Amino acid sequence: MKEIILIVEDEEDILDLMEYHLLKEGYDVITCVDTSNVQYILDEEDIALALMDRNLPNEEGSEYVAKLRKEGYNFPVIFVSAKNSSEDIVEGFEHGGDDYITKPFNIEELKARVKALIKRTKKEQDVFVYKDITYDSLNKTFSIDKKEIKLTQLEHDLLLEFVKNPNVLLSRETLLERVWKDGSNKQPKTVNVAIKRLKEHIDPMGEKNYIQAVRGEGYIFC
Repeated sequence: MKEIILIVEDEEDILDLMEYHLLKEGYDVITCVDTSNVQYILDEEDIALALMDRNLPNEEGSEYVAKLRKEGYNFPVIFVSAKNSSEDIVEGFEHGGDDYITKPFNIEELKARVKALIKRTKKEQDVFVYKDITYDSLNKTFSIDKKEIKLTQLEHDLLLEFVKNPNVLLSRETLLERVWKDGSNKQPKTVNVAIKRLKEHIDPMGEKNYIQAVRGEGYIFC
């Protein structure tokens, strides 16, 4: 499966240049000239990496990335920007950037940085760690305090969705769609029952309170 790269850049010649070369490298590429459609794309696609301009017409790019980080999105971001002072670069990293390339840039260097960052991120994502919960994606196993816990496939998929979205409010409808796939045929109470069973496995004493219910809204994993 090809990695998907999102490019957010309002200068069409630069946008076309990056898209052309990344397509030649074998990536799937989605392009935007501002941030107005980014949220929709993130809801629909599994983004491997984003190339983000900062001087965008509707919103400053690093401020937008900072908001995405607060919402729990953790895909890698490379800022590609004409803001090239040391203060600008530091600001980019502080706002959630993983790398920073200043304009004008060398396309070969950009391709190399994209490849390296995706490779590094893939290795990091073989194991997810959140507090005392560890997920080994290669073996598809969860451990708490280094002790493996036994889960059904549904419980596994449900916990994985939470681990990938810490501190994000997930509605019952969202969980039905993402975890059950055929969510249209299920009732919201199905989620309640599944979460109750999951809690019995990951927090049998009710001491850690990993999954918190928000009345009328859904659940937060924290």
